[in-house]
Amino acid sequence: MFEELISGLRPSDTGPAIVAGRRPVTRGDLSTLLSAYAGALHARGLRSGDTVGLAVRPGPRSLAVMLAAYRNGLRVAVLDPSAGPDVLRARLALAPPALIVADAAAQAVAGWAAPLARRAGLALPDLSALAPTVTVGRRLPGSAPALAPGGPPPPPFEGDGDAVVIFTSGTTASPRAVVHTRAGLAAGMRAVTALVRPLPGVPILGGTFFVLIPSLAAGAPVVLPSRRPRALARQIARFAPQATYLTPPPLRAALDAGVPFTGRVYSGSAPVSAHLLRRLRAAGATEAWCVYALTELFPAAAAESDVKSAYDGPGDLVGDLLPGVRARLGDHPLPGSGAPPGHDPLPGSGAGLLPGGDGQLWLGGDGACDRYLGSPPHEWVATGDVARLDGRRVVLAGRAKDMILRRAENIYPGLYEPALHVPGVALAFLVGIPAGDGDERVAAVVELSPGADPATVRSALREPLARMGGARPDHVLFATVPLAGRSRKPDRAAAAALAATRFAA
Repeated sequence: MFEELISGLRPSDTGPAIVAGRRPVTRGDLSTLLSAYAGALHARGLRSGDTVGLAVRPGPRSLAVMLAAYRNGLRVAVLDPSAGPDVLRARLALAPPALIVADAAAQAVAGWAAPLARRAGLALPDLSALAPTVTVGRRLPGSAPALAPGGPPPPPFEGDGDAVVIFTSGTTASPRAVVHTRAGLAAGMRAVTALVRPLPGVPILGGTFFVLIPSLAAGAPVVLPSRRPRALARQIARFAPQATYLTPPPLRAALDAGVPFTGRVYSGSAPVSAHLLRRLRAAGATEAWCVYALTELFPAAAAESDVKSAYDGPGDLVGDLLPGVRARLGDHPLPGSGAPPGHDPLPGSGAGLLPGGDGQLWLGGDGACDRYLGSPPHEWVATGDVARLDGRRVVLAGRAKDMILRRAENIYPGLYEPALHVPGVALAFLVGIPAGDGDERVAAVVELSPGADPATVRSALREPLARMGGARPDHVLFATVPLAGRSRKPDRAAAAALAATRFAA
């Protein structure tokens, strides 16, 4: 699909590709950017297999850089400004980039605008200290040099290999780098195409790469959604999108503001309730879909509103597995195997499913990631979710780990808790507090050392809290951390209940 999109772009094509502001970016504009970036990256000495760090806001330039890197056989490491600088440094140590391509906004977040950016949950380290850095798009004072034009691009890379590295902590507290190969990424994009069914020439509303690539490959222009409900309503009225993809938080905000919808609406990256899907249908959507996906495998399962609303059993129905996706249940992988023990696929089923039962959900398929960087390839991916399988239907029963999910962002406490242990803190934990409709608030439960001054500790916590980026807690509670068991270990569930009770009061 990437090859089809790249080869199908022509400099003379005046058809719209991406609408992000007043003037749409044409397919010809995108072709020109792609060719220029491919030549510039080659002129910088980057060759197939090298890693490019990408710190560019979603839009035409970030897409063109990614397509240029794919064309040249480079590997793209996506840099997330919401992770916080300390975590990002640890993640980049797993995949050192030969070059970082950034826009002025990303460099401002790491520089002069850092205090303002932290209020929005954004924080980046000094990019130039991590690798040579270049700027695409408008430059501001202090920005790195521009990505200078090079000669003509090299011949397109052929064959398989690593395509993209996406950083996540997976189901553990250790930073992981999820590696998708070119073949695996293409399989995931084909699955999106089959689910969304894009028609050429009719706009699609969405901003992620797995929306942009299949839509543009099918000839459908993409409208980048506004964050403001009123502007979003104007976009829907003007473009009448055939399909829309938004995460639950902006969907809820739009519905609360009375925004009408049209066409098919898809939502994921966070729990999608049947109530939310019904609201979308009532607001004008012809179909409303819950999509279950992971960084390691997207999309995995989906359910339309009628199916999800009809389910009245325990747990959260996330739908039927999409074609090509396999599932099985288990607890822990066999040493070195990457597969759960004692749960072989049903003989002759071809689906790799258990007839029922509970346990951690493992997924596999052509669209699954190849490996975690530094680890051998694996067949199965642990989702961290406890699930029940009924044929190819997946019902989630809860989380296997301590992950907190807030505004469609996964927050893993183990990444951030050590920094909270400043002088005067005996114990510190991040816990999730239910906020309704599957979302959570984040609370830091901090136990003071005997004799510590609360005001002094609160002042000492300001800097580590500011460096947490998108994981910064909504509340900080000074309290004794509950203990449990014979070993008197901290009880995370009891700490969450204590925080919920305290802040409800």
